Amino acid sequence: MKFVKEYTTRWHDTDATRIVRPTQLLVYMQETSNAHLDSTGHNLDRLRDEHSLAFLLSKTKIALYAPLYAHEQIRVETFTAESRAFGFNRYYRILRGDEVVAAADTTWALIDLNSRQLCKADAFDFGFEHEPSLDIGLPHTGELELLGERRIVYSDLDYNMHMNNTRYADMLCDFMPLEDVPAIKGMSLSYLHEAAFGDVIKIYAKKSDGRYSFRTVNQNGVTCLEAEVLI
Repeated sequence: MKFVKEYTTRWHDTDATRIVRPTQLLVYMQETSNAHLDSTGHNLDRLRDEHSLAFLLSKTKIALYAPLYAHEQIRVETFTAESRAFGFNRYYRILRGDEVVAAADTTWALIDLNSRQLCKADAFDFGFEHEPSLDIGLPHTGELELLGERRIVYSDLDYNMHMNNTRYADMLCDFMPLEDVPAIKGMSLSYLHEAAFGDVIKIYAKKSDGRYSFRTVNQNGVTCLEAEVLI
């Protein structure tokens, strides 16, 4: 069944165009799934401290249907779907009244922090409900242009000392022309390798056919993220 949490959007969630940033939409979604997890008695801190387990985000597809602004009342819904092998499937919707303004299809992995091995996705059963995935497309892996570099700093970090997955959307927008950001209709993010504190990552991108393709690569030449931004 769906888990629902209500919020009021904040002025500090918005960007230069007065629209709530994509990163903040991801934050609202993940705060809701954290509350859902907590309602089962398996919150993130207890999983880590008592069971040495952590959820890692593998893929996100987010569709943006309408802009949100400051001080709006929103309802965030999340639910899990039937998972297979090591992929844990979770879905989200953000609604303003009866209007769906954003939706996301995500895949997570559960990792044993002691052995660094993946656990079966059905280790935790929250009740399953199916939902079709979003048709946003997958990242291209062709030739991209180097746009610049970015260091992973304190304000990026989660408790694993890696860049928090919600921060990537803002980072990609930082390398887009400002006039293109309000036109974003969706994002597809594939998290391939952690970006750790102190890493300097290179940002590669290409704009083609109404979308940006991105790749980030760390100082060791390892690809951390492949993504598409649909405008």
